[in-house]
Amino acid sequence: MNIFSTPLYSDIESLRVSAGVHAICFDRFRRLLSKRFPFAVYCLVKAQEIRVLAVLDSRRNPLWVRRQVIGRG
Repeated sequence: MNIFSTPLYSDIESLRVSAGVHAICFDRFRRLLSKRFPFAVYCLVKAQEIRVLAVLDSRRNPLWVRRQVIGRG
């Protein structure tokens, strides 16, 4: 792992503990904002399963982000 991916993997790993507390956006998808970089992790939470759909740059056009997330869900 490198200096870029390590903090993102740490953020994704934190979903094991706190998956249900993140903001819901785009209907049913949850969004975790990265602590170190301008990225957001979009996921679906169902019972005991967390499905990471995308890790996207938060600076992108919100309509583009929405299409990317909904298209993967």
